[in-house]
Amino acid sequence: MKKPDARGYFGEFGGRFVPEVLVGALDELERAIESAFADPAYWDEYHAVLRDFVGRPSPIYRCERYVADVSAVPLLMKREDTNHTGAHKINNTVGQALLARRMGKRRLLAETGAGQHGVATATVGAKFGLPVDVYMGARDVERQALNVHVMRLLGASVHSVTSGTQTLKDATNEAFRVWAERVEDTFYVIGSVVGAHPYPYLVRELQKIVGVEARRQVLDRYRRLPSDVVACVGGGSNAIGIFAGFADDPQVKLWGVEAGGEGGKSAASLGAGTIGVLHGSRSYLLQSADGQVLPTHSIGAGLDYPGVGPEHAFLKESGRAAYVSVTDAQALEAFGAFARSEGIVPALESAHAIAFARKLAAERRAGDLILVNLSGRGDKDLAR
Repeated sequence: MKKPDARGYFGEFGGRFVPEVLVGALDELERAIESAFADPAYWDEYHAVLRDFVGRPSPIYRCERYVADVSAVPLLMKREDTNHTGAHKINNTVGQALLARRMGKRRLLAETGAGQHGVATATVGAKFGLPVDVYMGARDVERQALNVHVMRLLGASVHSVTSGTQTLKDATNEAFRVWAERVEDTFYVIGSVVGAHPYPYLVRELQKIVGVEARRQVLDRYRRLPSDVVACVGGGSNAIGIFAGFADDPQVKLWGVEAGGEGGKSAASLGAGTIGVLHGSRSYLLQSADGQVLPTHSIGAGLDYPGVGPEHAFLKESGRAAYVSVTDAQALEAFGAFARSEGIVPALESAHAIAFARKLAAERRAGDLILVNLSGRGDKDLAR
């Protein structure tokens, strides 16, 4: 996958639409990224922490029963749920915490929806001795109470955001506002491939470990590439992470699965949205005719976001990736069926991808192979 252009665009998507107070902070971050990425010592430490603290590489697992009644096509899971903290988010927070330390920042700031990014940021804050403030919509604080408890146990301050829809969009708004007031000493650990340049590029480069590992693992075991790679998409970091390993293989179909929600309300920005600007970048978002951001809904709190990363918009427009949606009911069905048939409780977000993979498996033929990014575990969702 290519770098964005000098202005931070992937095709016509991306850029930097921020208040003047954040321009200098983003310029500083861009310089720090260039320096770190060119330094082998940065990557050596990053990979060492992922190996010894996170537990990478995460395994590839072949499902034995989930699709057996509809297909003989192998269905593989990239087990990001086995990472320390239980999701892909830790890959990104490790890299950003190391970057913050190089820059001399003394505090970490994060937004979170499902809580997994908040937990991952709190975890690296505890590991590296950096105080952490996490902003979370009040609705998400209530429905993800377990992760809130874990964040506080790890020493993070969790701030409940009561404005707007009280979900991820509003938490992100508040995190940006606070960052603007404290750019001198605070590093904003953004949780997905969203926001102003260089954040979408930064997060992709830290999450592409998922796709790089998965490509090698599938080739080693099956001596061929998958026919299809599937991942859920909210902001889009787990999907970009696994897509990055296969984007240059045109024979591999890339599928992003958005939240179809229920009752006419969804979070399917690519399927139902239009092009606009949200949280500093130009991409697809759910907005009214006069440009007001619309309320969203998903049973998976991590997908309950009205926009999507600009590189996903580029992949959609270029035709390199296809984007579909799965409803709350379909995701819930997959959540339970996958747990009963495979002994793995997936995150509700991941269950969207798993539900679509079952449908896809029924359409595929002998010789095909489907790979799903199981982006997180479902402990956080059991109280629903």
